[in-house]
Amino acid sequence: MKAALRWFALVLLAFIALQLFFVGRIAAMAVFDPESTTFERSEAWRISHERDHLRWSQRWVPYAQISDHLKRAVISSEDSTFAEHDGVDWDALERAWQRNAKAEAVAAKRSTLVSARGGAPRVKILGGSTITQQLAKNLLLSGERSLLRKGQELVLTMALEHTLSKQRILEIYLNNVEWGEGVFGAEAAAQHYFHKSASRLTPYEAARLAVMLPQPKLYEKKPGSGYLASRTSTIVARMRDADLP
Repeated sequence: MKAALRWFALVLLAFIALQLFFVGRIAAMAVFDPESTTFERSEAWRISHERDHLRWSQRWVPYAQISDHLKRAVISSEDSTFAEHDGVDWDALERAWQRNAKAEAVAAKRSTLVSARGGAPRVKILGGSTITQQLAKNLLLSGERSLLRKGQELVLTMALEHTLSKQRILEIYLNNVEWGEGVFGAEAAAQHYFHKSASRLTPYEAARLAVMLPQPKLYEKKPGSGYLASRTSTIVARMRDADLP
């Protein structure tokens, strides 16, 4: 019994120490720009092992040097209530859960027929993550999907929201989010796709970059995607209503 209690105490202490480490890292970001994220390091390792050379493009630029068009486009596309919520949009999460549940139910009804044809139904999982949640995941966590990792993501999301300003959260996000194979951050994306700085992006260019975010590697390979074009027009129309921090 004593041995079990000691193990429990050690696990609890390790968990608390990990949270303090994460909070310390986040607190430092109020002053220092993060050099890289966990996701970026994992991508750099993957690319370097799959290719003869590491193709990498990233350059940090201050918040003021990122076009307001891009800020509005990303908020409109990824997190329309970014300026209002406390890190988690519970309504969006509930809607995403309901859509996923319906998609899984439809897939289950078709499973017998599809299995008979030699395949399995594919369900498109829709997320409800806010910009802060995406940043928490990319900054410090692995890409695995589990309840434990999701719980840790929520803890880090709250830490980000209570430690950093909304403007700082958006600045870090825009400078580290993936926009293609080895393309990270707004400046690298603007140079890669439009051969200009992030400060000079037009509303349409900004909206196009924002629409790419859920699947940047896919749209990098399929720039003529009909969905990409139609969704870009939708985001351009919504951008004027986006509130900037």
